[in-house]
Amino acid sequence: MRLQLIGAVTVVALVARADPAEADASTSPPAPKQSSVVASASGEMAVYADTDHITVVTPTATATVGDRLSAWTVRGQYLVDAISAASVDIVSTASQRWQEVRQAGSVQGTYKPGSFGIGASAAISSEPDYLSLAGGANLSWDFFHKSHTFFVGVAHAHDTIGRSGTPFDVYSQALNSETVNAGITLTLNRSTVLSFVDEVGIERGDQSKPYRYVPMFGADVAPTIGKGESIDVVNERRLQVRPLEHLPESRERYSLTARLGYRFGRGTLRIDERLYTDTWNLHASTTEMRAYWDVSRRLMIWPRLRVHVQTPVSFWQRAYVATNGPGGTLEVPRYRTGDRELGPLESFGGGAGATFAIGRDPDPSRLALTFQLDAMSTQFLDDLYVSSRMAGLATLGLQGVFE
Repeated sequence: MRLQLIGAVTVVALVARADPAEADASTSPPAPKQSSVVASASGEMAVYADTDHITVVTPTATATVGDRLSAWTVRGQYLVDAISAASVDIVSTASQRWQEVRQAGSVQGTYKPGSFGIGASAAISSEPDYLSLAGGANLSWDFFHKSHTFFVGVAHAHDTIGRSGTPFDVYSQALNSETVNAGITLTLNRSTVLSFVDEVGIERGDQSKPYRYVPMFGADVAPTIGKGESIDVVNERRLQVRPLEHLPESRERYSLTARLGYRFGRGTLRIDERLYTDTWNLHASTTEMRAYWDVSRRLMIWPRLRVHVQTPVSFWQRAYVATNGPGGTLEVPRYRTGDRELGPLESFGGGAGATFAIGRDPDPSRLALTFQLDAMSTQFLDDLYVSSRMAGLATLGLQGVFE
């Protein structure tokens, strides 16, 4: 696997200037007031590549501006995903490598003048065959001398799924998602913070991939199809019928996330655990650990480890069986998928990152350069074509803070 680091994008800085102070009775020039407006901007370039011949290049630009006195903050982000793929799923259908560009933008705003705060967000994501619109709102409350925070939020997303080169009014299917989350952050002492977030998601609509064809086998042949079976063997033994993927049109998702942050000496340890289940009978656990080390006044590094395990959805089969129906027709399973991300898998990842403060004294952290490199290994435990995948992700970014 080859992984190339493209480089950092240029940061666009938003600068706020202070109004002049009122002159006093002397003849000396007026002293400027300190501005309460703080702004930051960052640019980032990320490159992903894996052994399934997928490459994604993602430049991202983010800007944030806020007022410390008025207690408001606005944040905007724009990114582009340039995807190039010749994965085994594409090759198995005799298709050529394809390239696609996704653009996404989002804006978020918060206002918290005291113990209570409100926030709102909106996002849009567009691809040649997919359009997603989303919006949300949240409330927060600081209590017990502002050492703890309770928050609750709601969000709605409307996705339109189509086919590349075909207008949505000719062919499309809709997917609507509602999400509710609630959580609490507890400051246990001067060095320890603990938080819990519970989230419920409700999805309605057909999210089947309009390009994914699922091979079918006879009842006597299906048991002979082994894990990671090759394209040639599958094409030799499968039946002539090859229906499109079909997923259930309703899904409820439930997750609970716990995060522990602990500060010690010159370092901070962060541990995250997320438990997930849904009505498709997929159960998962994701554990992540990071340790942030202040090596010097200008350098911080962090190693990272991540483990993810999951069970398959209830309708998962490595080799789907088609049976003889009335009149000699073949009957295929109602629900069927070739998406290995819905099957049983284990994923292990790790990496490291560093932040270099390159700004001027007395606060060099106002301008910082960040680099991160991650590697991931995924084992697909009951799938066709692929039994493992190695992937790498490299990120380089620059961030500036101004006031």
